[in-house]
Amino acid sequence: MLTDSHCHLASHKFDADEIPQLIEKARDQGISRLVTLATCLDDMSPNLDLAEQHQGVHTCLGIHPCDAHEAPTDVIAQLRPKLADHRVCGIGETGLDYFHPAPDSWDESSYKARQQELLEDHFRLGAESRLNVVIHTRDRKGSASFEDALAIYERYAKDVRAVFHCFVGPLENARRVIDLGGLVSFGGVATFKNAAEVLAVASELPEGSFMVETDSPYLAPHPHRGQRNEPSLVRVVAEKIAEAREETLEDLASHTTESANTFFRFS
Repeated sequence: MLTDSHCHLASHKFDADEIPQLIEKARDQGISRLVTLATCLDDMSPNLDLAEQHQGVHTCLGIHPCDAHEAPTDVIAQLRPKLADHRVCGIGETGLDYFHPAPDSWDESSYKARQQELLEDHFRLGAESRLNVVIHTRDRKGSASFEDALAIYERYAKDVRAVFHCFVGPLENARRVIDLGGLVSFGGVATFKNAAEVLAVASELPEGSFMVETDSPYLAPHPHRGQRNEPSLVRVVAEKIAEAREETLEDLASHTTESANTFFRFS
């Protein structure tokens, strides 16, 4: 059975009334667990509710870097007590986003510094709560967000594991994450015709070092690219990676789900 290790079921792109059907459709495709992630304080209660209402759904709570400028000064104090909830399996989505420009009234330097400060706060929370951290990185060009996030992770790696989700970097960078005890996760980009390197990286990594995801409702895999993504399509990602690795879908599902079980410590 597969695990969609990263989706956003509370997104406004999903109607609340259709969530049960989306989950059932995923189960019909062999996806037994879904991890839905919050990105801001207002997003947390809806994600917790989804984890309460639907078997096999778990949630992570955190502040997305693109929401860092709107997070109140006491955001960590507000987040901390929520992490003790039995429905929470990780911290995130957090990270560094250098792709989007700084919002009004912020300059690039202060915006990046705020993101870095929040990411470090999330790692401290992970060490306190014994929850692992889900990281987003994105750049307009180059890999500065990855390098900065990895440097922060390195300071906490003895206490906390991290997954760099929707990984699109080179094999060397994946190995640097794995050498710290972390994971990478592959989504729909691995199926894109112009992203052969991502699939090549996935084909080279050892079992136990990566997971699969949708990041739905974003980044639908080929041949659904451009459409709204949904958890059932993690099977398309898994099939493509299994083919590249010359292993069966069943074997890939087994070891990626075990990676998710270990990382998220599902109860």
